[in-house]
Amino acid sequence: MADWLIVGLGNPGAEYEKTRHNLGFMLVDLLAERYGVQVRRDECRSLVGRAAVGGNRVELVKPQTYMNISGEAVSCLLAKDERQSATLVVVSDDLALPFGKIRIRPRGTHGGQNGLRSVIDILRTQEFIRLRIGMQPEHPVADAKRFVLEKFARGDSETLAETLGRSADAIEAIIYDGVDAAMAKFN
Repeated sequence: MADWLIVGLGNPGAEYEKTRHNLGFMLVDLLAERYGVQVRRDECRSLVGRAAVGGNRVELVKPQTYMNISGEAVSCLLAKDERQSATLVVVSDDLALPFGKIRIRPRGTHGGQNGLRSVIDILRTQEFIRLRIGMQPEHPVADAKRFVLEKFARGDSETLAETLGRSADAIEAIIYDGVDAAMAKFN
């Protein structure tokens, strides 16, 4: 039995709710729905919900600090209740990964993603699991900052739902089978 911290990166507020940059929040919401929990307890400048997943305690987290300073919330949460970075999973969008693809890694760089950069800088480690959800379009993007803060197109809804479902399955595989098995199955 382990205590897992599943942190979805995003930006708080209705104006960001369905934007590409909030894929982490969207996945946490889907997991909360699957487990019948609400992510609304205020802790460490985050909204948190607790679920039991196969005998594991899982904290579902949506930092309310905005993307670029997500590390502050994650650091605060890790400092409580003997939580460990070995059972931390950070979920983020990834502009370098094609839309519909996901990638699990046991460690690594931020790859230009500012929320991951903040987590790495504040924790002073790259040793935590991350799940990246691709949002790269098939065409070149002139203004990346604007693109990530735009809402998904209606035509993307089916791929988005399928990708989030697969991402939720990947989180469960990490919890049940470990990161290596999850990578073999989902990457």
